[in-house]
Amino acid sequence: MAEVREENQGRDHENRGAAVKVGGTLAVIAVIVAALNLRPSISSVGPVLDDILAAMDASPSLGGVITALPGLAFFLVGLVAVAVAKRLGLTGALAVGAVMLFMGLAIRPWVSNIWLFLLLTLLSVAGIALANVLLPAWVKVHGGRNVVTLMVIYSSFLAVGGGLGPATALLFQSGEQGNAVSASGGGMAMWQLALAAWAVVALVQLVLWAPMWAKLGHDYPAAPPSGSVNVPVWKSPTAVALVVFFGVQSMNAYFLMGWLPKMLIDSGVSASLATWASMFVQGLGIVGGLVMPPLIARTKRLSFVGSGLALIFAAGYLLMILLCHRGADALPGWFAMLAALLLGVGGFCFPMAIALIPARTASHVLTARLSGFVQPVGYLLSALGPFLVGVAAGALHNWGPILWVLFGTTLLLSVMGFIVGRDTMIDFELQERSGEKLRRYTLD
Repeated sequence: MAEVREENQGRDHENRGAAVKVGGTLAVIAVIVAALNLRPSISSVGPVLDDILAAMDASPSLGGVITALPGLAFFLVGLVAVAVAKRLGLTGALAVGAVMLFMGLAIRPWVSNIWLFLLLTLLSVAGIALANVLLPAWVKVHGGRNVVTLMVIYSSFLAVGGGLGPATALLFQSGEQGNAVSASGGGMAMWQLALAAWAVVALVQLVLWAPMWAKLGHDYPAAPPSGSVNVPVWKSPTAVALVVFFGVQSMNAYFLMGWLPKMLIDSGVSASLATWASMFVQGLGIVGGLVMPPLIARTKRLSFVGSGLALIFAAGYLLMILLCHRGADALPGWFAMLAALLLGVGGFCFPMAIALIPARTASHVLTARLSGFVQPVGYLLSALGPFLVGVAAGALHNWGPILWVLFGTTLLLSVMGFIVGRDTMIDFELQERSGEKLRRYTLD
């Protein structure tokens, strides 16, 4: 009896934070700030990547390493994110991630060694990785009736951050091709200021989430009494399809985030227009973040939506192939922005994949487990993609073959989009494999 009493007390302690209510306004602000920090430290690197490599006397192949680090960190940290949340609580793990992000961003611009730069980049994106996996589960636990609203906010401000990331390169640009030293910045290079600006935003996140951890305590939810808890998530066909869908779109998203400006410049597009095109692609994610979560919440069957978005993605790559083949001088000035438009709309696959994590699960625990399964494996693909692109670009000196391969990945994305759009719940699929005879969950 004593053992049972101690076990129950332990469970009460573990779920004490879950009983503390998060006010609607606080939840909105917390999600906005966290989502806003999920992309700028990555997307701000692309426009100044050549400057970074030149300043540190690094080879172009290390540019591929820089763009691959986010996906690699998301994979490695994603594998342990749920375990960290069980130990510290959801809010605690997110607060620790905010500390890691701030430290990486605050120190990274001022180092002169490329390997130290890579280490600090890895630290910052490891902090982002915790939020990638755990923030949807946090919304599921603390969102109450506002889960859909918070997911809209999450997806939208994630895209805002991704779109604003390259903007700092324009904001601090001066002199020839943006490489001049800013006199008003006390001799600091433009690329340093462009990267350092986002440490301020990360500090805001830290200041907000650390006190919230003290308030909420340990808020990892208790597991429901269901045999599906003991069934590996990968036994769900929908979960496996969601992994591939998420991974392929992430690989393309991080390729565009890291390499689109350089690819356009190499095709004859001006540096400023290439930066604007990159911002346009990332900024269109705001529209996707506003549209996709409500659409998923209200619509049962999304197969043709997921498949159609992927085909729009494919059309964008076809225009990029034409641009690469003929050169910017042989095409209208708006051609690059049209390609960016199609790539940006195709990028709606990302908010769709994120919104499907809580939408395709009924329990809070399974939401965290699914997120911890989908995102690490998916981001492994996003790590390999940009790295291999960097290697291939250095070896081929031609973007055409690379773009044809990426075009092929969007066709696979279309097939997976059709599968994940079916009207089913992963809880039901796992319950079937656990031998339970429970009712089928649907999106009704």
